[in-house]
Amino acid sequence: MVEEDLMSTNSVKLVGKIVSDLKFSHEMYGEGFYNFTLKVPRLSQYSDVLPVTVSERLLVDLNLDRESYIVIEGQLRSYNRYIKGNNKLILTIFARDIDIPDADELDDIIKKPNEIYLDGFICKEPVYRTTPFGREITDLLIAVNRPYNKSDYIPAIAWGRNAKFCDKLIIGDHIKLWGRIQSRGYQKKLSDGSVINKTAYEVSISKLEYIKDDNNRVEEE
Repeated sequence: MVEEDLMSTNSVKLVGKIVSDLKFSHEMYGEGFYNFTLKVPRLSQYSDVLPVTVSERLLVDLNLDRESYIVIEGQLRSYNRYIKGNNKLILTIFARDIDIPDADELDDIIKKPNEIYLDGFICKEPVYRTTPFGREITDLLIAVNRPYNKSDYIPAIAWGRNAKFCDKLIIGDHIKLWGRIQSRGYQKKLSDGSVINKTAYEVSISKLEYIKDDNNRVEEE
């Protein structure tokens, strides 16, 4: 599979407001990378606050001030970070292109501020559950291939009818999905009894497609 095909398996477009300063993250092969936070509106009164990673090469001639609105096209990436002996999955939006829209075009492009498409494989047994209000949810973990024999592992949530369907998926099943990236706050209780506020990032699925002829299922005779 050529690199262009691999890039088409993970596509993100976001429109939002920068709500943090740029902070140096790391350097790879002489190229510096920076992190910042983007506030992306939902259709409701809420917003998602999402982490972004950008190369210094994209920042040339760009003035990314706090409170600026920008359009980002890129991918949702994952990597592992070892913290106190524990392996933690970290998610970030890897920016491949950044544009600063004109004020007169912002009203139109912000109507669809958060879009993601993934083409990948189920890599963990789905977990079906219901909320206290009776809403059906299935948690998924999707492995999405990218160049140089790497993969991104993306948590996703299916709702309602999609949740029932996803509950029947098995490890190795090939799916395509469309949705948005969301941030979700939660509280974690520590061993000393104290509680800290944390944020999880995941894909909220609005549409999915099951690739019937590309999975690990054994057809019955």
